[in-house]
Amino acid sequence: MMAIAVGVRARANCKGTHVGAVLARDGHIVSTGYNGTPHKTTNCDEGGCDRCSNRDDYPSGTGYDLCICVHAEQNALLSAARFGIAVEGSVLYSTWRPCFGCTKEMLQAGVLGVRYGRDWEPREELRDEYARLQNYFPDGVKKVELPGQQAPLL
Repeated sequence: MMAIAVGVRARANCKGTHVGAVLARDGHIVSTGYNGTPHKTTNCDEGGCDRCSNRDDYPSGTGYDLCICVHAEQNALLSAARFGIAVEGSVLYSTWRPCFGCTKEMLQAGVLGVRYGRDWEPREELRDEYARLQNYFPDGVKKVELPGQQAPLL
């Protein structure tokens, strides 16, 4: 599943980090997602997101409320919803560890667990709350090896 998430991230059009995600239930893929702008909007790599186009104007960790890009994990959840596919009981595979927002959305949707390739952590003062929230996944949040680890992870 992680190899498929790596393949899916090739579709990402974000000017920042490219992330791919796969939702699987009972060993079968139910949805995929990659990070980029919303459906039918100008792609990030074509100037669709001001935050991504003007990265020097936004210090690291700021301006996310202005970023119009949808995270890969969100896109996997929303694509399943668009096509009427249940995600409750699934496991999400992501090339990056999900952020706070994606973690909350997956918990609300009934995702059982997360497998991720690259680590992401919030600011120091939020790490305990982040860990507490991720501990709610019945099947846990676990780091796994990314296939093709030697390839650059933009």
